[in-house]
Amino acid sequence: MSIPRNVWLVRHGQTDWNLTRRYMGASDRPLTEHGHRQAASLGRFFFARKIDVIIHSGVARTRNTAEAIRAGRSIDLIEDPRWREASHGAWEGLTWREVSARFGTQARARFSDPVNIAPPDGESLTQLRARVLDAYSDLSRSFPRRRVLIATHGGVIQTLLCELFATPLAEHWRWRIDLGSASGFDCYPGATILRAVNTIPTFVS
Repeated sequence: MSIPRNVWLVRHGQTDWNLTRRYMGASDRPLTEHGHRQAASLGRFFFARKIDVIIHSGVARTRNTAEAIRAGRSIDLIEDPRWREASHGAWEGLTWREVSARFGTQARARFSDPVNIAPPDGESLTQLRARVLDAYSDLSRSFPRRRVLIATHGGVIQTLLCELFATPLAEHWRWRIDLGSASGFDCYPGATILRAVNTIPTFVS
């Protein structure tokens, strides 16, 4: 079976809603100045590494991060919305305290079982998993033996790492994925070998 040679999963840089700790999934928020510096730092980290194709989820924060990584090189840049963060529906733009105050029973249900219960008009982790695995399965067909980098989101990266490395989806939080970080693995027909998790490039202002 043809498979990618290796895959890097990059979480985008900081946005204003990350800074104020607001729920952000489907919403399209721009990088802050600090977020642009994080993206530039990722660009320096990957400049000496061979990358054949870069995929991003189609929102500004991942697109800008992908463009910073590609800067100065001729690399295919592809948009695929299946790599977007889980939608938080009616909770988008709210803080945890605001969600708890406004949605009461629904919030408690979601917090007790995020795998199966979604926010109003949003996605559960099970729904996110199905979408991400569909996108991941396409990598083998579209990019065999190529080195792939995906500029995506924290929940997406946690979900895929759970699937590849036998972590229950309910324990996705065990994979710490910081803003501006890179996680990678090498692909073989019979195994996936973890190369790095939550690597944060040296920051240069």
